[in-house]
Amino acid sequence: MADSRRNPDAIVDYLTAYERVVEIGIGRRPDLARALAERGVAVTATDIYDRDVPAGVTFVRDDIVDPEPSVYADADAIYARNLPPELHRPALEVARTVDAAFVFTTLGGDQPAVPVERKTIESGTLYVARAVH
Repeated sequence: MADSRRNPDAIVDYLTAYERVVEIGIGRRPDLARALAERGVAVTATDIYDRDVPAGVTFVRDDIVDPEPSVYADADAIYARNLPPELHRPALEVARTVDAAFVFTTLGGDQPAVPVERKTIESGTLYVARAVH
C-alpha cells in the first residue's frame, strides 16, 4: 500500500472537487499542495513556521489553534495530512465557521477526535468532517 506522504494522488483526486482549499501544517511536504495547484485548485498553505511553498501556492503563517479567520474565509475545504488528534477539533471549528469541508489523515493508529465519514483511498483512510451548524 502506498504511503500518502510519497504518493498523494488519491488525496489529490478527492480534493480536486473543491475550487479553493487551505492546507493546515504544510511543513516540509509541499507535494500535495503542488499537485492541487497544478490541477487548477487555488491552494493556501499554512504552518506555524515560515515555509517555502511551490509556485501557484500561497503561504500564510497561521496557527489553527488561534487562527486568523480571513485565511480560511473563502475555503471550500480545509485539509491536513497526519494531523494529531488535539488539532482535529480546532480545525473542524474553523471549517464550520467558514462552511467548508474538513478533510484529513491521521498518524498511524490515531483515530479521529471528531465525527467523520471514512473514505478508503489507496494510501489508507481519508476522514471527511462536514461543516454542520
